[in-house]
Amino acid sequence: MNFEFIPAIDVLGGRCVQLAQGDYDRATVFDDDPVAVAARFTAHPIQRLHVVDLDGAKDGRRRNADVIERIAKQAGSVPVELGGGLRTIEAIGEALSSGVERAILGTVALRDPDLVVEACRQFPGQIAVGIDAKDGRVAVDGWLDESETTAIELARRFEDAGVAAIIYTDITRDGMLGGPNLEETAALARAVALPVIASGGMSSEEDVQRAATCDGGIIAGAIVGTAVYTGAVDIGRVLEKLSCS
Repeated sequence: MNFEFIPAIDVLGGRCVQLAQGDYDRATVFDDDPVAVAARFTAHPIQRLHVVDLDGAKDGRRRNADVIERIAKQAGSVPVELGGGLRTIEAIGEALSSGVERAILGTVALRDPDLVVEACRQFPGQIAVGIDAKDGRVAVDGWLDESETTAIELARRFEDAGVAAIIYTDITRDGMLGGPNLEETAALARAVALPVIASGGMSSEEDVQRAATCDGGIIAGAIVGTAVYTGAVDIGRVLEKLSCS
């Protein structure tokens, strides 16, 4: 099936962590070696690997470039998408030149939409927009600043820009293992003519399967972080279940 199961590696201070509801003061360290984590994940036939530079997201510039380059090299033929700190054309180009296959633009999508359009022109098929929302409103700067713009309003700005996908994260669900917000994710997918990937709150293999079948399969994929690290989601088993769906 076309639905993508995408394990996540969030890098903070060079280590693999997960934040609770985007709170940097509530970070759980799962591994000191993100590259080793990438090796474990890509030993399975996953379609994509999701990586976030949390230091970069907070500071507005690339901060874990060396670690991320080694993750991309370890991933081999598995495409790596990267978000966090990519706020200039130069930074995007550097990331894509380091082995990353897709750049995720979040804060700049709200604050500098023309940059997103230009990035799509220079790097066709390699730009995704990350929309992180709380109560339907977009949050930026590593989720530290909330706006008045809705997720649907922001996504619609880029329907004709050449964006490869929208990655939608419900901040209130992220890292909490309380289940994803599939209703809002599906509503966003219905509202725009772009693939929409669900992120935040995936707590079980059943959650992943519900995302895959939601509203007739309208959601393009699911990013799973904490549940993979805790063992609530077994990568091999969930891939097998999805292949049989």
